[in-house]
Amino acid sequence: MTEQLASRKTKKREKITMSSTAIVTMTKMMETLPEATQNQVIKELRAYIAELQDEIRWNNSFKRSSAELVKAAQRAKEEIAAGKSTPLDYNQL
Repeated sequence: MTEQLASRKTKKREKITMSSTAIVTMTKMMETLPEATQNQVIKELRAYIAELQDEIRWNNSFKRSSAELVKAAQRAKEEIAAGKSTPLDYNQL
């Protein structure tokens, strides 16, 4: 096994351990709350996690397309400088 692979496996184990510890801690905290409050916390956590997942998807999508966006912006600047563009008429939208 290469040193790099061993390092990745160690990091993965650390991540799992940290997550498991965090989940156990959260579970213990939740158990101290009345059931109705637990349900409300779960509802809020689901919404929060959904937002985080959406943000992760957006960031990944932006990383994949950022080079294309830069090229498009450069082309637009060149077209404007060459007089090949027309101002946007907001009334036509």
